[in-house]
Amino acid sequence: MLTIDLDDFMFELQDGAIKHVGPSTRSATVKLYDTESVGVREYGDKRVKLSVADDEGNEIEIAMFPEQIATLTEEIDRLRDDSPVFE
Repeated sequence: MLTIDLDDFMFELQDGAIKHVGPSTRSATVKLYDTESVGVREYGDKRVKLSVADDEGNEIEIAMFPEQIATLTEEIDRLRDDSPVFE
């Protein structure tokens, strides 16, 4: 299941194309639940791309720098040690 929360976005639909016409100070939150697959690969010269997809064809990709991946790995290791989720 994919949820998208668009904070006060304004879009224009013209000739079959969608275009954002509001101010560039908006934000959005995307959440993907019940994932089926996860992947990781090099992205460009300096980043790593995480890809997560569900069985409905929804996919989220995140490009991160190696330092961010290291922090993520440390947080996952901490959860493995302290959280009942990994029992």
